[in-house]
Amino acid sequence: MNYTQIITAAENFAKEQLGQDTTGHDWFHTDRVRNTAGLIAEMEQADVFICTLAALLHDVADEKLNPSKEAGLRKVHNWLAEHLSDEGQIRHIMLIIETMSFSGGGGEPMSTLEGQVVQDADRLDALGAIGITRVMVFSGAKGRPVYDPEIAPRDESLQKEYRDYSKGTAVNHFYEKLLKLRDLMNTPYGRKLAEERHAFMESFLEQFYKEWNQGSRKLL
Repeated sequence: MNYTQIITAAENFAKEQLGQDTTGHDWFHTDRVRNTAGLIAEMEQADVFICTLAALLHDVADEKLNPSKEAGLRKVHNWLAEHLSDEGQIRHIMLIIETMSFSGGGGEPMSTLEGQVVQDADRLDALGAIGITRVMVFSGAKGRPVYDPEIAPRDESLQKEYRDYSKGTAVNHFYEKLLKLRDLMNTPYGRKLAEERHAFMESFLEQFYKEWNQGSRKLL
């Protein structure tokens, strides 16, 4: 197969695996990450094919959507082995997918430019208006409240804490992860795109607290 056919096959595989997701890791998220990764790759002169394929498959392997991290990675590796003959490309894509997760403290540093590009694209989709809606959808799916002033943000430095979705609130997740992402961007263009989205989230939180406090005032 040529590159176009492989990308089309990856699109269909991702749609099949993620089409029913209701946690914010659906096909539309994957498609946005793919498109953003392609844009950053062009700006940073990275390998667009590697970036595109890794972006399309990154959530197929996500441990949140599989019995285990190992099971998800095995699923993606098996698919790649059926569609790519270049072992170097397979190893590169798997390396990106294995190390791109936030994982409670920023994750492992990306060792290749393509990995940095895909990681930036994924993190950008957790910022701005899209990021706000995704964290609300994810929190609802996991049974977390939007906000509780009695619950303080957690220290998300440990993966065990980060993966404990039963605790915390949607708004606290801004401080536990989302507002940290701007400073974790790898590429110059990724950082540029993150600035506007980060500022929008800060503005949202300011308005959120203003409305929350107004609605919590007792007149009698």
